[in-house]
Amino acid sequence: MDRCVVLVDAGYLLGAAASLLAGEPARSRISVDHAALIQGLRQRAEAETERPLLRIYWFDGAPDRVPQPEHRRLRVMPRVTVRLGALTRSDGRWAQKGVDAAMHAELTELARNRACSDIVLVTGDGDLLPGLMSAKEHGVAVHLWAVQAADGDYNQSEDLVAEADERRVLDRTWITRAVRAKELGGPCAPPPVPRPEIAAILSAPLPESAAAAAAAAAAAGPEAAEHTHEHNGANGVSHPAAGPGSAAAAADGPGAGSRVVPTPKDLAGLGRAHAAGQQPAGAGGPAPAAGATLRWSSDKGWVERGGPAGDPDGAAALPTLAQLTSAEQRWADREEDITAVSGDPFEVGQVFARRWTDRLSDAAHLQQLSTEYPRIPHRIDGELLRYAARFGLLAHKDDQIDEHDRYAIRAGFWREVDLRTAAEHAPAGD
Repeated sequence: MDRCVVLVDAGYLLGAAASLLAGEPARSRISVDHAALIQGLRQRAEAETERPLLRIYWFDGAPDRVPQPEHRRLRVMPRVTVRLGALTRSDGRWAQKGVDAAMHAELTELARNRACSDIVLVTGDGDLLPGLMSAKEHGVAVHLWAVQAADGDYNQSEDLVAEADERRVLDRTWITRAVRAKELGGPCAPPPVPRPEIAAILSAPLPESAAAAAAAAAAAGPEAAEHTHEHNGANGVSHPAAGPGSAAAAADGPGAGSRVVPTPKDLAGLGRAHAAGQQPAGAGGPAPAAGATLRWSSDKGWVERGGPAGDPDGAAALPTLAQLTSAEQRWADREEDITAVSGDPFEVGQVFARRWTDRLSDAAHLQQLSTEYPRIPHRIDGELLRYAARFGLLAHKDDQIDEHDRYAIRAGFWREVDLRTAAEHAPAGD
């Protein structure tokens, strides 16, 4: 058939691009416009082979072969098929497993079935040499594309280069149409500073720190201990070691995650200032008050507030996103998740909260949720974390989302709720 096919080893293409633009092969050092990259590959393949494109195969690795956000976006693009191998971590480094074998199988199958007349290979791995030779024996012209090497030398197997019918180089000018280096100040730059909302949460003392503070207050005398008790009670926060359900909450930690319960003063800095664009307290400023301690965000162990038995805070009245979503909206949500949501934990929390607040029919529900800050009711929190897991936000150990990602997801959720609450209370003329 007079058509061309492109087989892309994403690990090679993006790793070599990172070396060229950022000085090291870590893909985290570059940002990629996948739509522009695919369009560039298609146009160049059709121009150089003088054949219409049949398909682009994108081969990449993923933990447990679970599609990551970029794979979800790629696989719904026209003429793009994603094939995933495993991504495993060994000695502190990630390694792809099964990607070369999948490329070899696809290469030989396409040639054997005469599905195309030209095959473009974007790879540097010599393990594909037998497949390349087999394709040539079936009458297929093989075009080998390389990414410009950072040191000016080859970054492909010499045997692979020798066997290819045609060879082209994707130079810096071509690469930078769709790929750019992230501005981190150089290869050895420190990691980016966390968002103020997350930094404020992470700066709160751990429960054991609060326990030590309480013990010190008790040792100082009955009056100091009584003052500490009154201070915590006034803020609706009891010490994890003193309140019923605390031990259960600690035991249930991996399933629920943790949040900070600040004092009213801290609450204004951590949450309500988000809508006004102010910097929360604790982010580069004074540390939160000693009464702020990490707490579980689910209903388990939450006994400070009054209310009917089995529903200590009335949160069961709040509808879940699933209850608020029609079949048509669910379809639209999936399309947006695939094509527009990057998978950044903070953004995921914002998207979930935006959908929830937009679909509420009773504004009182938004006000009720706002009073729960910083705790997200158990049913909604569980739904939020399940939604986040669709984007590959798992630590790949015991199927739990990384603790810092949970903080970021919930910080994004509250950020959006704060913005919507502020909009509800804005004067009509604003």
